[in-house]
Order: sequence, then C-alpha cells, then structure tokens
Amino acid sequence: MVNTPHSSPDHPVYVIGGGPGGLAVAASLRAKDVRAVVLEKSDAVGASWRSHYDRLRLHTTRRLSALPGLPIPRSFGRWVARADIVRYLEKYAEVHELEIVTGVEVSRVERAGDQWLLHATGGRQLTGRAVVVATGYNHTPRLPEWPGLEAYGGEIAHASAYRNPAPYAGRDVLVVGAGNTGAEIAADLVEGGAARVRLAVRTVPHIVRRSTAGWPAQRTGILVRRLPVRLVDKLGELMCRIAVPDLSEHGLPRPDTGLYSRVRQGAIPVQDVGLIDAVRRGKVEIVGAVASFDGDKVVLADGSAVTPDAVIAATGYRRGLEPLVGHLGVLDERGRPVTHGARTPRETPGLYFTGFTNPISGMFREMALDAEKIARRIARTATR
Repeated sequence: MVNTPHSSPDHPVYVIGGGPGGLAVAASLRAKDVRAVVLEKSDAVGASWRSHYDRLRLHTTRRLSALPGLPIPRSFGRWVARADIVRYLEKYAEVHELEIVTGVEVSRVERAGDQWLLHATGGRQLTGRAVVVATGYNHTPRLPEWPGLEAYGGEIAHASAYRNPAPYAGRDVLVVGAGNTGAEIAADLVEGGAARVRLAVRTVPHIVRRSTAGWPAQRTGILVRRLPVRLVDKLGELMCRIAVPDLSEHGLPRPDTGLYSRVRQGAIPVQDVGLIDAVRRGKVEIVGAVASFDGDKVVLADGSAVTPDAVIAATGYRRGLEPLVGHLGVLDERGRPVTHGARTPRETPGLYFTGFTNPISGMFREMALDAEKIARRIARTATR
C-alpha cells in the first residue's frame, strides 16, 4: 500500500514499523508538512495486533487510547477488542493518507554524513533525513533457556502462537508466566473448556482491577506516575487491599515489593479480566516456576514434576533491536533504547525510538504523546 504524500523533500523521514507507534509518528509528521515514509515488513499495518489472541482487549480506555488526529469510534466500546484495533489502524492510515510501503524489512541503520542510510529487503539502500524506529515492544518471542527444553517430548508453544482455547478443550494445560498475557490466557482456557489449567508463577504479580466503580486503573496510573515511588507503593498497597481479595491460600500471596517499584523495573501490574475468579474457584491452579524439562515432564522449582498435555509459554518478548541499531551504542544492557520520544542519543542525532516503554499510563497514550513530540522536534530541526 503506497499513498502519495502532500510534500516531497529529497530525503524523507523513514519510520520503521507500521504499528500504532509508527503510524502515529507518520501522521504527526504529515500534519507538519514533513514527508514520512513508513516501512512495514509484513503485508499490512498493525501486524502484531493481527496475530494476538482473539480475546485480547486494550487494558486502557478507548478515550485515552486514540492516536493523534482520529478518535476511536464509540461503537468499539470502552475496552477495545483486538479486531477493532486492527480496523482502527487501517482507517487511521487511510484517513491520514499515509505513505506506507509494505513487504520491506530494514535490517540495519547507519549514519551517512548528516543523513541516515537504511539497508532493506532486496538490497535496497534508502537515505533519510531522520529515522524513527517503531518496530514494537513485542517483537521477538522469548523462551527461557530451560535445561532439557531441546529434548522435551511434549507440546510447547510460545504465547505468541496462541489464538483461542478451542485446540485445548478437554486438555491439561500449563501456562508459564503470570504477566497480563499468561493471566488472560489461563482465564481464557478455563472459559474455553480446558480440563485442567495450571499457571506457573516465578514472581508473584501485583493484580489490579481494570476499573473500580467505573474509575479505570489507567487514570490512576496517569495521576500517580510522577509522584514519589514510595508514596505510590503505599497507595497501591492500600488500593489492592480494598479491591483485590487475598489469594494466599490459593498460592498467590500479596507481593512483598511495592507496585510502582515493580513498574520502575519494567513489571506492569496484571489487570484482572477473569483470573481472580478462576483462581478462587480452583479453576486455575497456581504452581511454582518452571525449573527444567525432563523427557515429557516439566520440573518445577519445588522439585515436583507435572506432565501436561500442552505448555503455553507466556514468557515475554525481546525488542530484537540489536541487528538494526546495536552497533550504534544506543541500547542498554537489556537491549532497550537508551532514549525514547523526542530525545535522541547525542552521538546519533536524528534517530528516534517510540513504543519501547510500557508505562502504567497506557502504551497507546504514550505513543500518541511521543508522536507529536517527535514530529515537532523533526520539523523544528528541518528549519534550522
């Protein structure tokens, strides 16, 4: 899909990735008469949202999740479904007449004088005045290097391959990982008729209600994110004691570290969309972390072993940025960009990153804010 922009300088701004972050930046740049070309490796925008599990909905409200220049339709409801996010992103690209080139993957970005050189599919070499990397927070599925995994004789799949519970009806399933994805998949399996569902927990998560008396958790996240960490930890503990039952007798004690302290370390609270009820009813059994694999058995941290029919590993993703920009010294020890939004590393002016943080105020909201900041910065530097 290629649309003609309304301005065409010699070297455009290249936006790598056609997800919400990339589209938001491109639209914000176009609004400032700066030509932006979105390079998307798949055949359509919103590729990651197309491949997420069917049940998924935004954990942030429709009103606070819109990208610049286009509200999300009210008909999509307060908590927007995965399929409707895809529809929204398609409409967003159409309304803003974005210049999008699909089927092109950028493998490496490097500085070329005062420009940027992009190495892309088919030997292409593209020169841009600036580059915005928006390849996504959930880029490369990550499986821990569990001992014995390569020789495991059972069925195992990363959560990225999970779509719905139908293939697991009547089966014994072990879900590994108690983040939002693992918690929701476990609840989905229960509702979809799995015979037994166990959830392997390494670190007890903070669980929050998606909304309390109509007040969304996202709004609380926005209000407290600039408050002192210790204060927010105290407030979070109070809120959880009021709104979330003690699940200690079911294997989920209250965490011994503060909610916001965890957030600052990259661990977002689990928003309850059915897990609490499933655990209380004994439909989701909490077990220890996976330690290793032994033949067709899964060995847990306490030394016990289970033999599920299937294992779903909700063990997260890597950003996968090393081949693209790792040589530029712009990533930290965990492979994350050292800057985001309108800030650029001093050694690499004109290189921007968006969508690589996961704040409690909402990723879509932060990408929308970052997009406008990036566009203002690029437009301003272009006039110097």
